[in-house]
Amino acid sequence: MKTIQIIILFISSLCFSFIQAQTINTDKSEVKFKITGGGIFTVKGNFTGMKGDFNFSETDVANSSFDICIDAKTLNTKNEKRDNHLHSADFFEVDKYPTICFTSTSVTKTREGYKTTGNLTIHGVTKTVEIPFSFKKNTFEGEIEINRFDYKIGEDFGTIRVGETATVTIICVVY
Repeated sequence: MKTIQIIILFISSLCFSFIQAQTINTDKSEVKFKITGGGIFTVKGNFTGMKGDFNFSETDVANSSFDICIDAKTLNTKNEKRDNHLHSADFFEVDKYPTICFTSTSVTKTREGYKTTGNLTIHGVTKTVEIPFSFKKNTFEGEIEINRFDYKIGEDFGTIRVGETATVTIICVVY
């Protein structure tokens, strides 16, 4: 009898593990950003090529985790000249730092939704960040403010030409 209970418990835990893991829909997932340019206009763009491990369960938030990267070369502002400059050593150095990655250290429930804390690596610099997010209809949506100087991006370009802080929206669609 005890052996049957152990087998049932083992099978149940396996099923739970499979239910928790989701696959990222790379066609619908993106990271959007906006930052001021020249102090008078806003530059908008996005990154695609999102890949990694997305494990989220609304019923077991504490055991949820994210280990996700985007392809830095996919940066797109719909201006080829600007994009080439952003890809260069002046900003993201995409040949040297081909990915931007986030690895969670915790996921918690909040009054407004959820929050993940973890390590964000951009341009070879890793910082701990908190990302408040919602999860509805298999879509993770979070927003964070990122100071580009914290990640040594475009340090030679002051805030007059390029804003210091970017608003970043993460949209990760899973199935």
